[in-house]
Amino acid sequence: MMGPALASQLGVLAACIVLFLPLGMAGWHLSRNKVLFFSGALFISLAVVVHLAPHLPSLSVFLLSSLSPSADSGVGSSSSSSSSSDPIPAVPFSSCIPFLHDITWHQETPSASVTWQWASEAHAAACDFKRVPRPDASDLLNGSWIVVAGDSQARLLTLALLRLLLDSVALPPIEADLFRRHSDYHASLSDRGFTIDFVWAPFESNLTALLRVLRRRSPASRPDVVVLGSGLWHMLHFTNSSLYGESLTSLKRAAVALLSTAPAQPPHMFWLGLPTLVNSMLNTEEKRARMNDTVWDEYDRELGESTILRSDGGPCLLLDVGSLSQGCGRGCTADGMHYDSVVYEAALHIMLNALLIESQQRI
Repeated sequence: MMGPALASQLGVLAACIVLFLPLGMAGWHLSRNKVLFFSGALFISLAVVVHLAPHLPSLSVFLLSSLSPSADSGVGSSSSSSSSSDPIPAVPFSSCIPFLHDITWHQETPSASVTWQWASEAHAAACDFKRVPRPDASDLLNGSWIVVAGDSQARLLTLALLRLLLDSVALPPIEADLFRRHSDYHASLSDRGFTIDFVWAPFESNLTALLRVLRRRSPASRPDVVVLGSGLWHMLHFTNSSLYGESLTSLKRAAVALLSTAPAQPPHMFWLGLPTLVNSMLNTEEKRARMNDTVWDEYDRELGESTILRSDGGPCLLLDVGSLSQGCGRGCTADGMHYDSVVYEAALHIMLNALLIESQQRI
């Protein structure tokens, strides 16, 4: 069946033949009488303009729509339906963003807890990064819907957020609900004015499906902050970095499509990086065989080549758990993969400071 774009092109071609072939023939026969020729040409041109002028706006819209890729209509649509060249809404420029991860780690004695702080170098000090206290975090996130989606690393970041916002009495039952195996978690904190959702999405395809569902919502009912992270499950169950890169490219398209149809204030999007893996501490032989430094490097390279990160022109600002966990050291992990709360606390405060910068707020 003939497509609309092809039909329109054939129609334009036919119109040109009908309109301009007689004009050419007339020119051939009337070339000796230039006044008569140009008078006839002017008359025909004016007639064409008068008849086509009312249709020009709709014609141009039709042609543009036939040449542009169609928008993703929601769950079940092909991942290629949204173009990776869709515009990403600009965020306020800040020279401080590149220094968010300039963190130093300290441990007074081998038995003491590891602590962190932002580096004292001039560029980091000038940015005035700070740990955001509970009242200020509540003010910053007031009225927000926060979605954190991914694997166990994303769950640990969600826990760090809840620990910051809630008192020690309210936290234990919430923590028990949050850590139900392979399950989602929802908390509507009406007294704090915001909602938190953790979505169990261990594979990149799960994250892509989630973003398509969010895009189906009206722009005003979409989340304000979206944190995504995956890779560990793919590394363990597929151990194929090229396939991981392809999945990230599809995920990036879904993220760009979500942002490109957003209102004036699009969601703030973050990517939770892979943690540093201590291979000898991994608790199964399968993990030790498949999740080694070489594979980690290949997956990290695919992350960069997917251009999903803001530093590569993509939609997501990196929360670099890899560098944070490496800085904290192997003493901060019991299984070579999941790290102590101090690592995810640091990632959380990096995220909050980024939100302060991008929302142009001060505390």
